[in-house]
Amino acid sequence: MAVALPLVISLAVMAYAWPAARIAPRDLPVGIVGTSTASQGAVEGLAHSKPGGFDFRLYPDEASARSAVRERDVYGAFVVTPGSLTVLEATAASPAVAQLLGEAGRQLAAHASEAAAERAAASAHGTSARSKGSKAGKARAEKPAQIRVRTVDVVRISADDPRGVVFSSALLPLTMCSIMIALVVTMSLRLRPVARLMALIVMSGAAALGVYAVAEGFLGALPHEHLATWASLALTILAISATTAGVVALVGSAGLGLSAALMVFVGNPFSGSTSAPELLPKAVDDIGQWLPPGAGASLVRGTAYFHGNDSAGHIAVLTLWSVLGLAAVLFGHRASPVVKGPVVKGPVVNESVTVGAEGPEGPASDVATPHVPPSPEESSPASSPVRIGMHAHSHARHAAGA
Repeated sequence: MAVALPLVISLAVMAYAWPAARIAPRDLPVGIVGTSTASQGAVEGLAHSKPGGFDFRLYPDEASARSAVRERDVYGAFVVTPGSLTVLEATAASPAVAQLLGEAGRQLAAHASEAAAERAAASAHGTSARSKGSKAGKARAEKPAQIRVRTVDVVRISADDPRGVVFSSALLPLTMCSIMIALVVTMSLRLRPVARLMALIVMSGAAALGVYAVAEGFLGALPHEHLATWASLALTILAISATTAGVVALVGSAGLGLSAALMVFVGNPFSGSTSAPELLPKAVDDIGQWLPPGAGASLVRGTAYFHGNDSAGHIAVLTLWSVLGLAAVLFGHRASPVVKGPVVKGPVVNESVTVGAEGPEGPASDVATPHVPPSPEESSPASSPVRIGMHAHSHARHAAGA
């Protein structure tokens, strides 16, 4: 334990701290409107500033780019015109990504302004070379080209949770409570497997209702599609609790620790709920979205803000975990992790039991329990009232015979 416990603690800290310390865009899907020279320059500028950070997708106009943001095809888009740059973002998809796109847009506008100023200076220098002392040429050379930046929030996050902290903070307690549901169900020894399945489903729905009541009714963080959002929470809780109960049914008490380690120390930090999956290292992104906490966070975000768009994959992942967990509960036969009470051991009382009725000639039959040698304490007349009574009964019979 002196080595194992510090190692486990170190791994847990690394699981949470490492992805957070490596946040950066990795193939983040963004849109570019148009195929003009200005749009091509925007693509080159973004690719140069963050190599491999963006996955560019071209759209013919701003309306189609806005539609792509609402359907969760992209996190945002850049609409580039000769004199302006419009950044389409969605704080509901990820406040962190929206901030990143805003900064990228300002950097892109500054880079484009510098490039335009250099072209204007070169043009003015050529003009002044042909006509020295020309005031118009000097004015064009001194006046830099400015690009106006405009930011549009296409899908706005709730005003009661502008940074998305309620949404991200609820994931860890939701995961832990789901594991507690599995523990309560597996400890109920009187429940048959089918009853345990029903208990998991009912408790998951009830817990999801409580979570939604707090997150939306009290904090206002899940403002849209109430029924679908509750169903998403219920499916997430069921996937975690059913998986935990199923692993316990298959491997016994060790399954509880295995499931807790997988869901809490891998699923939560790899979910991308505090930023976005595409901001995490690639392997972390892939693993996190295949685990219930990551798939559940993406599904709840999609139902609460995007009318369920791009949610089919997340529903499939959660359904798969739920079905496999419930099947394991139904067909698993290992003992549940229940703490057994102490076994109370006491002295064995040596009694002879006489069966039958006594007639004139004596007893009809005597059937006695096997004789077990008494302990020293039991052999003492003072400590064994049963034996004293038996001896008194024996002396009475001898006196009657005499």
